[in-house]
Amino acid sequence: MTKRIWNFSAGPAVLPEAVLNEARENLLSLGSTGIGILEHSHRGKAFVAVYEETEALVRDIGQVPGNYKILFLQGGASTQFAMLPMNFLTPETTADFLVTGAWAEKAIEEAQLFGKTHVACSSQDRNYCYIPQSLAFSDQPAYVHYTSNNTIFGTEFATIPTVPAGVDLCCDASSDIFSRPWDVSRHAVIYAGAQKNLGPSGVTLVIIRDDLIERAPKTLPTMLQYRTHAKNDSMYNTPPTFAIYLMNLVLKWIKGQRGLESMAALNQRKAGKLYSYLDQSQLFRATANRDSRSLMNVTFVTGNPEVDAKFCAAATKAGFDGLKGHRSVGGMRASLYNAFPEAGVDALVEFLRAFEAEGK
Repeated sequence: MTKRIWNFSAGPAVLPEAVLNEARENLLSLGSTGIGILEHSHRGKAFVAVYEETEALVRDIGQVPGNYKILFLQGGASTQFAMLPMNFLTPETTADFLVTGAWAEKAIEEAQLFGKTHVACSSQDRNYCYIPQSLAFSDQPAYVHYTSNNTIFGTEFATIPTVPAGVDLCCDASSDIFSRPWDVSRHAVIYAGAQKNLGPSGVTLVIIRDDLIERAPKTLPTMLQYRTHAKNDSMYNTPPTFAIYLMNLVLKWIKGQRGLESMAALNQRKAGKLYSYLDQSQLFRATANRDSRSLMNVTFVTGNPEVDAKFCAAATKAGFDGLKGHRSVGGMRASLYNAFPEAGVDALVEFLRAFEAEGK
């Protein structure tokens, strides 16, 4: 087998090796069924058991209250950018947005197709290097939307934003869901593409409060109504069975790591090692404000694009993949999702130290 290298990709991202090995074993036969996981009918008992267990794991690990429905949808978070306002925003109402990065920008652009929008805060003035502390909401917003972690810019909400009483809070949690304990009850909707912390690309987890589901107009296309998927246990059409199965294995892995408290401690330790080095480095510096730094995506630069490019080339040659930063920020980005091994962070810090010493 080809030797695995350190994968710092922002997504699709690294998966636990134990998950990959178990999935490989079940490609030819899921347990003793004699049929591989990719071949099982979504209506058959074998897959339904996987589905039900996956839903139970989400509810257990995420401490999801009983009055929330768990859906496994397709189309990624990008479809949710439109589906959310399509279901809950009208031309007469306003949705408020906390604009802290590129994905929040895309979410508000989609919402503008269906109703009014209001920017409650924005960090665009400094290229999204911080999480704003001051929020100014519109009068009686239909809902407030935020992106909990900003993959491109390396910032993250340390706490859940406080919104006016009685206002629904919706969250795109694609890149930090289940990386730490989460108070689901403070949200109306949480959605997340799976390909960073939950599994492979192809499935989107949606956690939605029950009372919202019937609030949407019934004139929407069938597949774009939350009620369609809620009434049919996400099986109105063929769901992404393999992606759900892999999410099942990842959730079991998280549970085996002793849950979200332990996951949070591990993620803080991993990111802390890298930020600690960057803060004392004479060559590299982190781009995000200290109080806004992401534990999932560490963005950093040298200040010289030519040196950045030289570093990325050397890192790739040394077995570190996915470190080139997004063009919006430049420099480098190390994505340290749940499954990324701590040993990989240690190896990167040593490589950074050696590269810096070589340049002196």
